[in-house]
Amino acid sequence: MSSSLNSDTSQLPFKIGEELIFQVNYGILNGGTFTMSITENDTVSGHKCYHIKSRTKTNKFFDIIYKVRDKIDSYWDMEKLVSRKYVKKLSEGHYKQFRIHYYFPEDTLTQYVKHRKGKITKTEFKSLPNAQDALSIFYYIRLHNFNVGDSIYVNVTADGRNYKTKVMIEEKKKLNTIFGEQECFKVHPVIEGETIFKQTGEMYLWLTADEYKIPVKLESEVKYGKFSFRLKDAKNVRLKIKK
Repeated sequence: MSSSLNSDTSQLPFKIGEELIFQVNYGILNGGTFTMSITENDTVSGHKCYHIKSRTKTNKFFDIIYKVRDKIDSYWDMEKLVSRKYVKKLSEGHYKQFRIHYYFPEDTLTQYVKHRKGKITKTEFKSLPNAQDALSIFYYIRLHNFNVGDSIYVNVTADGRNYKTKVMIEEKKKLNTIFGEQECFKVHPVIEGETIFKQTGEMYLWLTADEYKIPVKLESEVKYGKFSFRLKDAKNVRLKIKK
């Protein structure tokens, strides 16, 4: 079954100013932090947008092995709930990446801009209708009403490609969270046979099974192990944190 979208922006499942702070583990090792937040004070081409940010930072120990300082920004149309701009700046060891997607949903077009070694390349192509990016999809999923066995179908345009995405609601189980013991949905996003971030393994997301659908856990398999993200702190959330 398909889910239903609650497009009433007066009843958002998240507060403006919500900030979610995750501890990132690689196996049993604490690797650093991953933070997501959302504000509403930005405009792109005259369209009012939510500004969604993610920041990934390794701790001092992992900095010695493989230092990560990733910054991703999504500008999400407040009225149409589609992507308008997506900026990705990655710093992972010696690897650097700076990419920008500009979205023109009225024309179903996107412009993909790569910055590399002082050179700029631009590619324009047809995007999928009502496209999300790889960050806005987390908030778009939370707007839906769903139950176990439902699926959410989402069009994603990111990293110079289009992805038709199926987000499967696989099960409901109780987890210990910063909000106490909570029933949570286990969500599995799949893109054309791949996981949402094109990794070698699967990715799973756990959301509180209520009207807020707060992400509390994420697991992502990679070639040499598994990364787990567990919510360790939050600000401006609709559930009470239990110390």
